[in-house]
Amino acid sequence: MIDIDKVLDTAKEKDASDVHLICGLKPMLRIRRDLIEYECPDPLTEEDMSDIYDYFVRGNVDKDRVFKETKKLDMSYEFEDIRLRVNISLANEIPILTMRLIKNELPKYEDLGVPDIVRRMTYQPQGLILVTGKTNSGKTTTLNALINEINENQNKKILTLENPVEYKHTSKKSVIVQKEIGAGRDCLTFSDGVKNSLREDCDILVIGEIRDRQTMEAAIETAESGHLVIGTLHTKSCAETIDRMVNFYEIRDQQTVKYLISSLLKLVISQRLLPSKTGDLVLVPEVMVVDNIISGIIRKEKISVSEIEDAIQSNLEKGSIGLINSIAELFVEDVITLDQAKAQIEEKNIETLNRTIMQLKIKREKTNKINQ
Repeated sequence: MIDIDKVLDTAKEKDASDVHLICGLKPMLRIRRDLIEYECPDPLTEEDMSDIYDYFVRGNVDKDRVFKETKKLDMSYEFEDIRLRVNISLANEIPILTMRLIKNELPKYEDLGVPDIVRRMTYQPQGLILVTGKTNSGKTTTLNALINEINENQNKKILTLENPVEYKHTSKKSVIVQKEIGAGRDCLTFSDGVKNSLREDCDILVIGEIRDRQTMEAAIETAESGHLVIGTLHTKSCAETIDRMVNFYEIRDQQTVKYLISSLLKLVISQRLLPSKTGDLVLVPEVMVVDNIISGIIRKEKISVSEIEDAIQSNLEKGSIGLINSIAELFVEDVITLDQAKAQIEEKNIETLNRTIMQLKIKREKTNKINQ
């Protein structure tokens, strides 16, 4: 059997974000978005994959049962000073594994590049805040950095629901309770955990992933009852997030839920990660602060994506940040290339991007003259 500890040691040394173990291939490490082959003599065999499965499941009857019944398993695993988020599934009836490496030490909130308006919104007494983005966009890191920021500065009871628990938090100024979702764990489902949170006297509820109508309904009910709810969704923009929330519901219920969302939703941050010119990953945020204008758009019979994007762009003084603005700023600051900037937006918005870049350059030149 391949020495998994050595593979993980190498992944840790090379600052890999993920490790892929697939039958017929050598282990693959994802380093700064590239897949790099682990140096070992032979590809993984079917017997290797069976041994690796046993290495992680370690005879746990509940985990083995879940995998055999559902053909997939999500779990956390501790290796030295890091935690792993492990996903086991099947390909050609052979187990394959994808592991995300999670450093126990969270980056400081201010070092992530997340706009400060997101942190300030956590002082809201109630409502809904959503952190969104595609897979590998840094949602979990942002979410946990927010939890840590609240923990250090506010006196609250924070309840988190996660699958699996990735960062382990220690109560500081706040009290933190972390629950893992899944069979044989702390709660069976996210929606069960959210519903029970109403009896647990928490001030802030953190939902690791809102993935179905039941969880969304429970989150809205919790926010309605006077709690602050922070959750994540797999969407690529703020406007798409609204559309996704509404489409969890049947058409006959959508108008009612639009009114609830328009009154409870406080902020959405949609984020992307791009490789900078230096090779590091840089955050590209889009932020939507929900004011009366955006609330009005949400309540309309038909939600217009372009109307929401225009409202974000015209609401900059309240803390909203348009995607084009974020991209243009990174280009003007010489962090990303123009090709990278253009690749992040639709063709119809290229002219707006060019205009925004020119405006930022002129503004920078004026600032430099004043400072001279």
